[in-house]
Amino acid sequence: MKASAFLYPWDVVGDPEAAHRTAALGVRQATLAAAYHSTRALTPRHPRHRVVTAEHAAVLYPPDDRWAARTPRPYPAGDWAPGDAYGEAAAALADAGLEVHTWVVLAHNSRLGADRPDTSVVNAYGDRYPWAPCIAQPATRAYLVDLAAEAAVRPGARGTELESLGWYGLAHLHAHDKTGGVALGDAGQYLMSLCFCPDCRQGYGEQGLDADRLAVDVRNALEPLWRGAPADDGWPGVEKLLGEAAATATRAWRDERARTLQEAAVGAVRAAAPVGFQVLLHADPWSYHCGANAGVDPGHILSVADGVVVPCTGGAELLTPFAAQDRPDAVLAANFTIVSGMGGHPVTLPADAASARALGATELRLYHAGLASDADLGAVRGALATL
Repeated sequence: MKASAFLYPWDVVGDPEAAHRTAALGVRQATLAAAYHSTRALTPRHPRHRVVTAEHAAVLYPPDDRWAARTPRPYPAGDWAPGDAYGEAAAALADAGLEVHTWVVLAHNSRLGADRPDTSVVNAYGDRYPWAPCIAQPATRAYLVDLAAEAAVRPGARGTELESLGWYGLAHLHAHDKTGGVALGDAGQYLMSLCFCPDCRQGYGEQGLDADRLAVDVRNALEPLWRGAPADDGWPGVEKLLGEAAATATRAWRDERARTLQEAAVGAVRAAAPVGFQVLLHADPWSYHCGANAGVDPGHILSVADGVVVPCTGGAELLTPFAAQDRPDAVLAANFTIVSGMGGHPVTLPADAASARALGATELRLYHAGLASDADLGAVRGALATL
């Protein structure tokens, strides 16, 4: 199984051993961040630093002049990734014999939400989610499509992985996150992630819903959860809380906005890319789910993109709905966390990979070679040698 390791440019730039160390893991590919959200990251082996603070979402290369006089537009990185940090890191990885693919984070941008609050998702209580741009808004959609094309198709890249190409919601690690005190379940997360910005309110109206009434119904449905009632899981839980008709109407609006954005973004990448350029989405097979692994319809997304990257650290079952589409040419990449301190289990990677393959995985993704300890990387080297 082809394996790829995720990296940030700052893992490689300034460390002359980083690229060859990554290749020595036994991977054939590096998935290198070209546009990324704010983060604070360890660099356990870098000769010049141990902690990198990326203060805001940014492109990690010099953006071109397509953005002149436009808003929103991408933010340049600060001193954590100056100049063409992506390009410098990509060249070093290619020189080490690795195939380089871009890693592009899209609808996840706290800086945009802080500078332009009107772009953010607004919940039924009127609270804004500054980390979550509303993907129903025309200007935001245009920005995301052009950002996907520019950030994905960097010089020398053989493909891309598009993260957060869909709805973001409440469930997000935002700074010192304190949102886990009430168990919301899938159903509560969905209701807390419904957007009530002007564009979404209009969209609900097109589905036959009164947005004001819907917001009241959402708040009423959530009230028992705030008091400690058991949380409901799955789409039937959403229907139970909101009513089948209203739940279906909200999902119809949101699914259509996500599907058409995904189609537009993938189309823009293909138009900008050379022949044979691979386009994958980080994806979850349930379209009502929000987050970095965007909720998608498996049949639809595999007709649009070349494949998906699926979170599998807690088990590989999410591969099953994608594999059921019976598309032999599709890439189904099982994504495993290999950082023990972040809940990963690199020592069980051979068994985990075998389970994923049995459920349809064709490739592996390893998160994250730059964050992992030496012991974790040693376990990965051993595991890949057996696969």
